[in-house]
Amino acid sequence: MKAIIIDDEPKARNLMRILVEENCPKITEIYEAGDLLSGVAIIKEKAPNIVFLDIEMPEHSGLEILNFIEKDVVNFEIIFTTAYSEYAIQAFQLSAIDYLLKPIRPKQVREAVDKAVEFMGKNQINTKLEELKQSLSQNNFKKIGLPVNDGIKFVDFNEIIMLAADGMYTNITTIDEETMCISKPLKHFVGLLDNIPTFYRPHRSHLINLKYIKNYVKSDGGYIIMDNDKTVSISKDKKEEFLHIVQNL
Repeated sequence: MKAIIIDDEPKARNLMRILVEENCPKITEIYEAGDLLSGVAIIKEKAPNIVFLDIEMPEHSGLEILNFIEKDVVNFEIIFTTAYSEYAIQAFQLSAIDYLLKPIRPKQVREAVDKAVEFMGKNQINTKLEELKQSLSQNNFKKIGLPVNDGIKFVDFNEIIMLAADGMYTNITTIDEETMCISKPLKHFVGLLDNIPTFYRPHRSHLINLKYIKNYVKSDGGYIIMDNDKTVSISKDKKEEFLHIVQNL
């Protein structure tokens, strides 16, 4: 496999090269560029499989890469390198775009490259990058990128009824009654959706969208019935909090 490192800082490029060489044996050829346009020229000539791309560079941001490459011939995966804030990192996660947070660690590089290899041939970088740019520019997250068998599915938060833990997987049910089994644990989504006020975790095994509660039943210790007629238990220590929340909806 081939990779290119696009970063305006020579020291950062050198460090990334060392990390890739030492931790990613699948990558056998590495190219470098000090700005986006030089990197684009190398991409067109050498056709790398993975692009390590800094976001904040002079003249052109890494986010502009597809402005200079024909979208129908994009056949690489992007791994952004960034020192962005926690807010921006949430945008990356929701958009299913991989990133390496500076200062970069070897384990991060290995995991990011493994994920990039997994998504090769399911190229949705155009869609993922557009979702990322919208999230960053609007300061308003509306969708979440979910890894499914044939790529990434973007789902509006408002269309999610509930999320249920299934070991190291999560079953996500939407308003069209589709249930998707996603290869991420529930705690991953609890962290991602923490700032979305309509989501609430009444039990360690469930995260629900409060918009889709049909009934609260007091008997049998108390439980919730969602609009899709699925029942959700309420932990004893959450019952008072939950009742306070629903009474103020």
